[in-house]
Amino acid sequence: MLKLTLASLRAHALRLVLSSLAIVLGVAFIAGTLMVTDGMRAASYAKAGTFDRHTDAAVYPAGQSVMDEATLSRVRATNGVRAAEGEVSGSGGVLGSNGRPVLGYAVVESIPVDPALQSYRVARGRLPMRAGEAVLDTRTVDKQHFTLGSAVRIGGGDRPAAGYTLVGVVDVAGTSKDVGGPFIGLVAADALGVTGAKGYDRIVVAGSPGVSRDALAKRVAVAVGAGLTVKTHQQVLDANLKDAVRNVAQFNTVLLMFAAISVLVAAFVIANTFTIVLAQRARETALLRLVGATRGQAFRSVLLESVAVGLFASLAGVAVGAATAMGMQALLRTMGQPMEGGPVLTLSTVVLSVGIGTVVTVGAAVVPAWRGTRVPPVAALSDAAVEMARPPARVRLGAGAVSLAAGAAAIGYAGKATSIAVVGAGAVFTFTGVVLFGPVLVPALVRVLGWPLRRVLGATAAIAVSNAVRNPRRIAATATALVIGIGLVSSFVVSAQSAKAGIERSVDRKVGADYLVVGVGTALPAPLVDDLRHRREFGLVYLPRQTVTDGVEVTSAHPALVGGDLKRVVEGDVRALGAGTALVYGPLARARGLHVGSTATVAGRAFRVVAVVEGTTGPTDPIENVPPGYRIALSDADFSAAFPDVPAVTAAVNPAAGVSRQRAQDALDSIVAKYPTANVMDRAAYKKMLTGTVDMLLAFVTALLGLAVVIALVGVANTLTLSVVERTRENGVLRAVGMTAGRMRAMLAVEAVLMALVGAVLGVGLGTAVSAAAMNFLNGMGGEFTVAVPWGRLGLILGVAAVAALAASVLPARRAVRRPVVEALGVE
Repeated sequence: MLKLTLASLRAHALRLVLSSLAIVLGVAFIAGTLMVTDGMRAASYAKAGTFDRHTDAAVYPAGQSVMDEATLSRVRATNGVRAAEGEVSGSGGVLGSNGRPVLGYAVVESIPVDPALQSYRVARGRLPMRAGEAVLDTRTVDKQHFTLGSAVRIGGGDRPAAGYTLVGVVDVAGTSKDVGGPFIGLVAADALGVTGAKGYDRIVVAGSPGVSRDALAKRVAVAVGAGLTVKTHQQVLDANLKDAVRNVAQFNTVLLMFAAISVLVAAFVIANTFTIVLAQRARETALLRLVGATRGQAFRSVLLESVAVGLFASLAGVAVGAATAMGMQALLRTMGQPMEGGPVLTLSTVVLSVGIGTVVTVGAAVVPAWRGTRVPPVAALSDAAVEMARPPARVRLGAGAVSLAAGAAAIGYAGKATSIAVVGAGAVFTFTGVVLFGPVLVPALVRVLGWPLRRVLGATAAIAVSNAVRNPRRIAATATALVIGIGLVSSFVVSAQSAKAGIERSVDRKVGADYLVVGVGTALPAPLVDDLRHRREFGLVYLPRQTVTDGVEVTSAHPALVGGDLKRVVEGDVRALGAGTALVYGPLARARGLHVGSTATVAGRAFRVVAVVEGTTGPTDPIENVPPGYRIALSDADFSAAFPDVPAVTAAVNPAAGVSRQRAQDALDSIVAKYPTANVMDRAAYKKMLTGTVDMLLAFVTALLGLAVVIALVGVANTLTLSVVERTRENGVLRAVGMTAGRMRAMLAVEAVLMALVGAVLGVGLGTAVSAAAMNFLNGMGGEFTVAVPWGRLGLILGVAAVAALAASVLPARRAVRRPVVEALGVE
């Protein structure tokens, strides 16, 4: 049997190569993911100690303790300390060459001036040695075209931008200090002023020659006392490495989730391919049985073939995985998220990838092998595809119908559910129903979609439809593979569009102003807010803020803007909001018996209720331990007086009456230009900024799920190719009675398009339904979402599926028309 198995592998090499493509692609995704994350992990290990190469010990605050100059002096006076300096880390900003803030969260770090503690990698120039000097990261310097020796304007907190001399450029790429925005290095005194820190975040220590690091740490711990934590060099590195590796592990988990989806699709394709191949080889199996082979031997022979296919396909997948890894890194670079470290291939990656690919292939082949070897020899000799021609079992169809109904019910009930698990259950039950009920559902959809093609192409399309539905299980399995990938893509597309539409509506309702001044990674500086309020060019300056006191959410509001953010006014007049008054949200009013004219107490101050409203007022970020609707809104001035320490991260601004938009824009630019931690934009730009992250995430997810769709389309090509082999004699008869080569190609193209379109239509329908259920669930939890269906993008998905199916039909069609008619008629 071993010799026969090897001979069978050689004889059917082409068919097995077709079936192995799905596993090659699936394993390539797994291997590529592991190569990328192994490279990132290796880079993390290499860079974990980048900024602590010369740190022999470090002191950290514990609890509410603050490390000041007195603490630093005690450390420096410790026996065995060669050098010690305080470090501070915070946020700030730098103005670009165009005078506008460089966007992105800017990290401000103090850099030791003692060479014994300097660990930065200097790309050009030197590190700052005195006040007024600064270094920036290579990315910011290159993008802004800064030059050494030039003045750069840096600021943070409430301080306006001040000039610093750029003395160096440092490389922080791929380290903990690389968070996407600028890196700004200053001496400690300047860093404390820019960040507004009240003390040092840590004190780094270098030991004298001959003093061990452990002994140094013990001496420093005695010197600083019990209120601070002292770590050895190794403990500092371990903490840095733990953070870096944790981030890589989280990223690895996300990528492997998408890889698992691709492997699942590949399993469907493999199972369908083996089912078709074994049905076509039923005569061979029957002959083996007649000459003495047992059913078990035949079954093991098929499994051995699947092991060989899985093994070689997985090895090829590992090789293709290197290209996949480079593609992932290129994708991340285009999204502005470059990853340090090139792809790294390890033995564990090879073993794991090959093992998964082989196990999936064998697992997918088990059921087809079991079914294929159960066919009685006599029946197999009389009909090469008797098993495939059987109608689906009634139990399967019944279970599929029940599962579809349960899934539809769960999706419809999502709006009243209290758990997102209901939405997930609806998706799982619906997909399971499609799988089980597919042999009835998919052929029916093929006939429906094929109707207009029959009207246009006549008999050619009619034959294609007939060929497509003659094996219901086959076409159902082919379409199901597409349902997975396209369903997930459609779900993300609809969810992203709905989220963007919700964000834009929210901005229109809650902001309502023409301009917004936004803090770049930090709160707005208080002097900037004062400047806005005192300029005559602005008729409205509103600071959206929120806080919690006594179990109630308190927000700031403005009478000119609050109306657009409310569902309705129960009683009173929101325009009466002013000094000493408040708007109360319905649930809070009912719980505490508040009404128009009554008094509400907030932070020990009394406010007269001028309106009871339903809806939201001001910011609505979720707040823990606050019941829904327990909200009260105060005027901007009253909020500032009651909660002076609550910062504002945005300011809504409208031009004053009679002031042109250009004049207001110029005034805003002149104010914001002083503060690199703020940026000004109009409402359209603000919407674009908020929705840009959604677009970036959608592009990333679609690219990763695209491989699953490609694997499913490989399944379409496999099914069509094997069907052409199966129908060789039939196709010869059609050509003998007058069907031209062009009509033969058209027939196979229609068949491929119908298979792909049915899977795509079911996937788009399932994905849209699940997204709608998720939006309804969020609405039931108090959200305000509307399902926004991007018809253009969904149509593009269907169009791409159809075009890809046309491309998949090219090679099978060429095989069908190139075989001589006489030879085709002689095939049994």
